[in-house]
Amino acid sequence: LMAMTPLHILSLAAQDRGGGAAELGSRYARAWRVRGHACAMLVGRRRGDDADVQPFPDDGGPVAALRDAVEPLLGRVRGAGRLHEALHVLARPRRLADSLRGIEDWNLPQSHRVLDLAPFSPDVVVCHNLHSFRGPKRHFDLRALPELSRRVPVVLYLHDAWLTTGHCAHPLGCDRWLSGCGGCPDLGLYPPVSRDGTAITWARKRDVFARSRLFVTCFSRTMLDQVSQSILAPGILASRHIPSGVDTTVFHPGDQAEARARLGVPADADVLVFAAQGVKGGSWKDYDTMRAAVARVAEARRGRRVLFLAVGEDAPPERVGEAEIRFVPFVREARGMADLYRAADLYLHAARMETFPLTVLEAMAVGTPVVASAVGGIPEQVVSLDASPEEATGALVPAGDPRAMAEVVVRILDDRGCRTTMSTNALNRVRECFDLDRQADVNLSWLNEAVEIWKRNRDEQG
Repeated sequence: LMAMTPLHILSLAAQDRGGGAAELGSRYARAWRVRGHACAMLVGRRRGDDADVQPFPDDGGPVAALRDAVEPLLGRVRGAGRLHEALHVLARPRRLADSLRGIEDWNLPQSHRVLDLAPFSPDVVVCHNLHSFRGPKRHFDLRALPELSRRVPVVLYLHDAWLTTGHCAHPLGCDRWLSGCGGCPDLGLYPPVSRDGTAITWARKRDVFARSRLFVTCFSRTMLDQVSQSILAPGILASRHIPSGVDTTVFHPGDQAEARARLGVPADADVLVFAAQGVKGGSWKDYDTMRAAVARVAEARRGRRVLFLAVGEDAPPERVGEAEIRFVPFVREARGMADLYRAADLYLHAARMETFPLTVLEAMAVGTPVVASAVGGIPEQVVSLDASPEEATGALVPAGDPRAMAEVVVRILDDRGCRTTMSTNALNRVRECFDLDRQADVNLSWLNEAVEIWKRNRDEQG
């Protein structure tokens, strides 16, 4: 690692808590502060109590204030979501025109005041997801990037592929992102649009990036390769592949029986766990495959109680065949999530696409083997049983194949020695490759390097 110059780091994110991008951004900011760097965050929605995290101010006037008053009713009062979204659009009328054309909402004037809103003059601006779900978490106008990147180094952390497409966060096999989008096969993919304005949005992004000078961090080699072929490439001064890190002071092995007792989980059950921010309704996660796989596992393990804990959804329990599915509302505290991983015999993660899910690393960090879909960056995290039995940390299966997932789950559950070896391998792999402290230092070295490259480029350009 190169010598570390103390930095003033400003991070931009949709929110500071909840979801992989938000959690990782906050964890890195805390780790960098411990190392003597000044770190502040500007977020679309402030959900924690960190004094160094502040929300973007909203300039939507009285309509925006009414929208914010409706927000506590979301998920509790029928129709509140539609009213909230309507007020969000009405707060800035240009949003309505763009929405009707299917163009992404970039009408966020405060994005052009990032350096004025910062509590200090930053040496570098770190951007986590610049898109978001809906409502006030919409926090950044990409058209601010050219001027911002002219005034200060801007490092983009790509938690997904949204910057390379005309609307979706992952193209799911569609290659239109290479040539201009348009004729989108799935407008409902997150973040959804109402009409097909994807060609217009793609062209707007291309023009923004062509006028920018950016640095890009990709957690997986798969994403780095996609970026190199995309509209983002012409605006990149330098890029790096740096896997994300997990806090092993929180996510570490513990007593399974004690964890189960704390959680009210049967001591004698086969326990499988999955975690996501929204289990059933996400565009990328594949709950249906896990549900079908769990039913097959229970059928094969007759005489054993099979319990599937689906974390991130508040819903009544279900039975599928002989298996029980218990939904657990989203867990905000990391220590609570660590207990859930410890309670499990295996962590399941079926997905249509993923970048580099933190949940997989967190499960491995507590010593829980992982059975997951072989998509996106997951094969860079999990060493699969079929590829390297001696070094395996779990198993990889084809996406959307409940039979294959169930078969390997049963195989691992039947072999206690295999599970013990996988647990040890998972611990060692996280400590060697994905420890948060190590990755925080690697990222700091990268930020210092980006600052030096940016200064040289500025001097050369004049």
